[in-house]
Amino acid sequence: MSPQTPLRSSTAEGHPTGGSDFARLSNQIKQAGLMRRRPAYYAVRIVLVVALYLAGWGAFLLVGNSWWTLAVGVFLAGVFGQVALVAHDVGQRQVFKRKKASARAGRLAGNLGIGMGYGWWQDKHFRHHANPNHEDLDPDVAPDIFVWSQAQACHASKLPRMVGRIQSALFLPLLTLEGFNLHVAGVRALADRSLKQRRLEGILLFGHFTLYCALLFTVLPPGKAVAFLAVHQCLFGVYLGSIFAPNHKGMPTLTGPHRPDFLRRQVLTSRNIRGGRITDVILGGLNYQIEHHLFPSMPSPNLRHAQAIVRRYCEQLDVPYLQTGLNDSYRQAIKSLHHASAPLRQTG
Repeated sequence: MSPQTPLRSSTAEGHPTGGSDFARLSNQIKQAGLMRRRPAYYAVRIVLVVALYLAGWGAFLLVGNSWWTLAVGVFLAGVFGQVALVAHDVGQRQVFKRKKASARAGRLAGNLGIGMGYGWWQDKHFRHHANPNHEDLDPDVAPDIFVWSQAQACHASKLPRMVGRIQSALFLPLLTLEGFNLHVAGVRALADRSLKQRRLEGILLFGHFTLYCALLFTVLPPGKAVAFLAVHQCLFGVYLGSIFAPNHKGMPTLTGPHRPDFLRRQVLTSRNIRGGRITDVILGGLNYQIEHHLFPSMPSPNLRHAQAIVRRYCEQLDVPYLQTGLNDSYRQAIKSLHHASAPLRQTG
C-alpha cells in the first residue's frame, strides 16, 4: 500500500468485530498490569530532568562571555527536548491521576520551562490522537506548509504550493524552525477565548520569554546572545522533529467519514522505531508509537513491555504492524513527501 493512498476500510466505526478487537487487547494489557502508574519512575525522571535543566543554566552562567557558551546551547537543546517529553507524558495523564495536577505540572514544564503553550499543545495533540493521519481531522497533517498526500497537492495554494515542489529536500532543514513555531503557536493560542486558564498560560509563557531573553542579553553581548539563541532554538527544533517525525510521516493517510475501527486506525497509521534503552531515553518512549497510540495514558516505561503483547495480537488479527530503524523511518518520510508533491512538480 502506498503511504499516500488514503485508507478506506469496510470496517467502519462501531463495527462489532472491530470494537471487540480492541476490548480484548485492552483486557490483556490490564491483566498484565501495564496501565498502572509508575510514580517512582517519574519521580526519578523528573528530578533528573530538573537537575539537568538547572545544571545547563548554571553552566551558561559559569562559562559566561565566551564562544564556548554555544556548547551549552547544544546541551540545553537536548534538555529542552527532555522537558517537552515530560510535559507530553504529564499531558497524557501518565504521571498524575488527577487532571488538575497534570495541568499544573504541564504548564510549569511547558509554558514556564520551555515556552510551549501547554493548553494549545494539549488540544492539538488530543485531536491528533483521536484521528491520526486523517487529512481533515488531524492537525498534524494539515497542509499549512507541507502537503502530505497527492490530493492535498492538487488543491494546494500559497505557501504549500510554493514549498511543495521541493518539500522533501526542505523537510529536515525546516525542522530548525520547529522550536520557534512552538513558541509562536503558543502565543497565538492566547487569543482563543476558549483556552482554559488563558491568563495563567499567558503569564507563564511570557514569563519564560522574559527570563530567557534577560538572561541571554545580560550575560552575553548582543552578537553572542543571538548566536546562542539561534543554536539553542534551532537544535531544539531539530530534536523535537527527530522525536515526532518518524512516528506517522510516510504512513497511510485517512480521508472521508468512514474510518477503520479504533485499533486499526491507530496501528495502520503509526510506525515503531527499533532500538534499545538509549533509544527509549532519547525518544522518550515514543519509539513505541503504536502502543502509545493504543494506550495514551500508559506510562512510557511500560510501553516496551506492551509491545510483545500488541505485536502478537496484531499478527493474530492479520493487522500490519510496522517497525523500522530510525534512519529508515526518515527515509520513508522523505520519500513520501516527494511522492505527495508529484502533482505540484507536474504543473510546474
